[in-house]
Amino acid sequence: MDFVSMDFETANGARSSACSLALVLVRNNKIVDNFYTLINPQDYFSPRNIQIHHITPEDVADAPTFDKVWSHISPLFDNSHLVAAHNASFDNSVLKNTLSNYNIMVPKYLTIDTLRTSRKFYPQFPNHKLNTVSDGLNIDLRNHHNALADSMACAEILLRTEQEFGIEQIKKMVKLTS
Repeated sequence: MDFVSMDFETANGARSSACSLALVLVRNNKIVDNFYTLINPQDYFSPRNIQIHHITPEDVADAPTFDKVWSHISPLFDNSHLVAAHNASFDNSVLKNTLSNYNIMVPKYLTIDTLRTSRKFYPQFPNHKLNTVSDGLNIDLRNHHNALADSMACAEILLRTEQEFGIEQIKKMVKLTS
């Protein structure tokens, strides 16, 4: 299975306030590379979000804005690549809104949500939060709400699900972004 797992953290409740991004590249069922960056959202940070992810305005003061990051990662977002995220509606929305904020055309790409797959394939879990699913599958999730840690856990969840239930079951849950 080949895919990219993605996780954003935001500075505040606005879906255009990305302040960190991680991507994990999976080829032939193996994690082969990863990318992590802080992002200067050019927006305010809410105390609640800082409490969750511990990223502050000082941390991103010298970080690139998202338009600079996009020029490096955009080839991974087309309809030939599968992009996974845990609670993909959030991460896909952050990508879409952040791109729109910079007047960059929003691409269409294939996506799968490991929150949805875990609900379907692991209904016995008490809930399907990333940390709960990781615990239930014995996936090491240290530093939850760090985009790279969360993106790695998402990749491991999808790999484990494919291993246990097969690629055909996974394919049924892939969608094209709108």
